[in-house]
Amino acid sequence: MSNPILYTFGPSVWASVPELALVELGYDQDDIEKKVVNLAEGENFAPAFLKINSRGTLPTFQAGGKAYTSTAEVTSYLVAHASNRVTVAPGTDFINKIHEEQYDPNFLMLSARHEDELRSKASGFSMTFIQNRQNALEKHSATSQSADYREFYNTKIAENGKVLSIYQSKASENVKNSFFEFSRAHWDTLKAFILKELPDILPEGGFLGGDKPGEDDFHLAAWLARVVFVAGGADSSKDGVRAIEKELGKPTPERVASYWTAWSKRKSWQEVYANGLH
Repeated sequence: MSNPILYTFGPSVWASVPELALVELGYDQDDIEKKVVNLAEGENFAPAFLKINSRGTLPTFQAGGKAYTSTAEVTSYLVAHASNRVTVAPGTDFINKIHEEQYDPNFLMLSARHEDELRSKASGFSMTFIQNRQNALEKHSATSQSADYREFYNTKIAENGKVLSIYQSKASENVKNSFFEFSRAHWDTLKAFILKELPDILPEGGFLGGDKPGEDDFHLAAWLARVVFVAGGADSSKDGVRAIEKELGKPTPERVASYWTAWSKRKSWQEVYANGLH
């Protein structure tokens, strides 16, 4: 029987969740085959990949003739099938919460709250990412294999194209200003969550799962790493979380800082973020 396959991409925030889990759960390298799907080149929009995951998202997992197409499903499978009897606290409703659209960590990469931020991102990786996505969507949508995914391509081309037009200064002032307003509101929601809600959710020490990370923690760790990265942080060490303070406008809550420190000591964290946050 062939090994399960994890479709992943190093810089992906949500693909980092099962990557953390694999190490924490004691999987060997030979237990899971990994296939890289380069999101930065739009490889997730290829019809061949959409046949596996019609949403075109990572992580995606195949095992026993079944595809698991959400971060929660993939990670839950890994927790349930850890072969060396490693047990962790099972996931709770917190997983659904951290994946709510209002807390989306991916939009942060593309968001722009004002002209200066837009100008900066339009001359950097964010622009390259959006353009590559549009190119891939248009290329794949024009092939004969795309017929079964016509609605997907039409929707994605329109959504991504709207952001691209803003980055290219081709959108109207109203569209651009609405994007700024939405970006500011999104950041405000995340800041409120980190400052007010998260400290009440986290324990005084350790993890949501207890003395070691549980299933909830795999999701929260990857989410927090991305938020800190977009805030200008690159350092995954115990003090790296402090980079977010320029966005918070206040010191990092003690329990959030303690949680980050606890993760920074873990082998899984050090491996997944060996080259810095993402």
